[in-house]
Amino acid sequence: MTGIDDLPIRDELRGKSPYGAPQLDVPVRLNTNENPYPLPEPLVARIAERVAEAARGLNRYPDRDAVELRTELARYLSRTAGLEVGVAQVWAANGSNEVLQQLLQAFGGPGRTAMGFEPSYSMHALISRSTGTGWISGPRSADFTIDVDAAREAIAEHRPDVLFITSPNNPTGTAVEAETVLALHDAAQAARADAAGALVVVDEAYGEFSHRPSLLPLIEGRPRLVLSRTMSKAFGAAGLRLGYLAADPAVVDAVQLVRLPYHLSAVTQATALAALEHTDTLLGYVDALKAERDRLVAELRTLGCEVTDSDANFVQFGRFEDAHAAWQGLLDRGVLVRDNGVPGWLRVTAGTPAENDAFLDAVRELMKEKSA
Repeated sequence: MTGIDDLPIRDELRGKSPYGAPQLDVPVRLNTNENPYPLPEPLVARIAERVAEAARGLNRYPDRDAVELRTELARYLSRTAGLEVGVAQVWAANGSNEVLQQLLQAFGGPGRTAMGFEPSYSMHALISRSTGTGWISGPRSADFTIDVDAAREAIAEHRPDVLFITSPNNPTGTAVEAETVLALHDAAQAARADAAGALVVVDEAYGEFSHRPSLLPLIEGRPRLVLSRTMSKAFGAAGLRLGYLAADPAVVDAVQLVRLPYHLSAVTQATALAALEHTDTLLGYVDALKAERDRLVAELRTLGCEVTDSDANFVQFGRFEDAHAAWQGLLDRGVLVRDNGVPGWLRVTAGTPAENDAFLDAVRELMKEKSA
């Protein structure tokens, strides 16, 4: 049979694996950072109404620029993230991954490079390679924070065209201080001052779960700074596939040069608009998940685990001599967590109280077995 290596695939894609996490049939699945709470019935009913309205016009293309949706996203950001945002500053796409892809298509590409501080969201590197953008792995400290001086040195050496800063960071859960973002933004601009600067992308997919204010206000007066968000996590809408960015209007103009025609379906736009009508209810679930995340951190430490401070809806815990063996031990007890490949560490999503209890019980058994 023909394999990938037998095809004329691009060299930088050879030997790579597609992004994904095991979807196994087990009682407790806490490996993909999904919101565990189903959408409330009033929202489900409103989605049905909105989609029915959209269905009557499916013989026509959807609003190519998603103006109504972008207007409501701008209103949501203005209300919750500390900066008045206009519709011209917001762009939406099929999940934050498509937002990142469009940014790299517009600002990356052959002969250009992107940098991120790893371990971090692996799709940054994967999408960079898929767009022909070179990838550079920047340094992190032993506690998974970003050492500003080391990061500045790496930026000055490699002069990336696109710089990713993930806050809260996935898989570690660590947030980045605003002062650090500004320092790295300025370093990136200085490193490429001869080429009109660099694009700095703050990936805030888990921003609503953070103890800290959103980094959105930093985009004001900084036309090369972009904030990326998603409705998959806080809005409990992973199946919707809706991501968005906030930036200077010129960045929005730039991504429209590379976006596919009518990239957001009428059904997607209708569903997202319905969800935005129920923001307060959905953010109430976020508060519950933040409390459960904090409980996981406290109880895992009580059980003798090392835990990285988390501002997300997940927790990185360890350290294990053999993280994959620990992952398997939890799976054998009916609990699926994520082995992200960070040596010695695993990641667990904050679930419902019952799911978290089952997870903690499984860890307790695993730790007893380890010490026996």
